[in-house]
Amino acid sequence: MEILKGRTKPTIERQLALKDAIELLSGKWKIVILKSLYLHGTMRFKDVMETSAGITPKVLSKELQQLEENLLITRTVNNTKPVSVSYALTDHAGKTLPVINALIEFGLIHRKKIKSQLP
Repeated sequence: MEILKGRTKPTIERQLALKDAIELLSGKWKIVILKSLYLHGTMRFKDVMETSAGITPKVLSKELQQLEENLLITRTVNNTKPVSVSYALTDHAGKTLPVINALIEFGLIHRKKIKSQLP
């Protein structure tokens, strides 16, 4: 199998980096949340929830916290009455956009291939 022909050989460092990236974006909702923030810009909790149809408030809160801990989003408490919280992508999160778009493209191709195999 010549999959790596002409490409970088896997090293421990690269394997660990891949593992980190997968863990960072793993789960059902992180990529959906990031994509919503890419499309809509800064959003309040309620807005993120509405654009991530099916997510529960508890899960959204956990996912947002993890994305913030991993420096992909910022959380800003706005001095309004009542107090509101908004979320925005960091510059660092911009590096995930090509990955997310590649996953979308692969998903579209894969769905088409699977559908073509159905009777």
